[in-house]
Amino acid sequence: MSTTLIIILASLAALVGLITFNYYRMKNMKPVADSNKIKVLGNKNFKPVIRRGITLVDFWAPWCAPCKMVAPVLNEIAEAEDRVTIAKVNVDQQQQLAQRFKVRNIPTLIMFRDGKEVNRYVGVKTKKFLEKEIASELG
Repeated sequence: MSTTLIIILASLAALVGLITFNYYRMKNMKPVADSNKIKVLGNKNFKPVIRRGITLVDFWAPWCAPCKMVAPVLNEIAEAEDRVTIAKVNVDQQQQLAQRFKVRNIPTLIMFRDGKEVNRYVGVKTKKFLEKEIASELG
């Protein structure tokens, strides 16, 4: 075998090992407890919570590893920012809400201003990105 082929195979083996390691690490992540400032939404309290001001709603599921990665970021934002309401919707328990807002992938973060959707973010987003988006919405 040529040296190039050996290097390519070794690189592929390392990549597969890294992917496998990260998969099991994410799968076994412990859930992060929600901040007291994060509101848990359902069909009954959804409209009253998003009706006034700016609300960032996280559509998530307990089995979703990327959702577990977003949770600490939302906790930090909820603790630091009083002008925005941070809320969560468990899509397993609130399937009607997920269907109404056409949530196809999780985590999906939807920003509402006075009850109207103004932005939608799908996937894991950084704290810096979300703070920038919130600041632009606050004006």
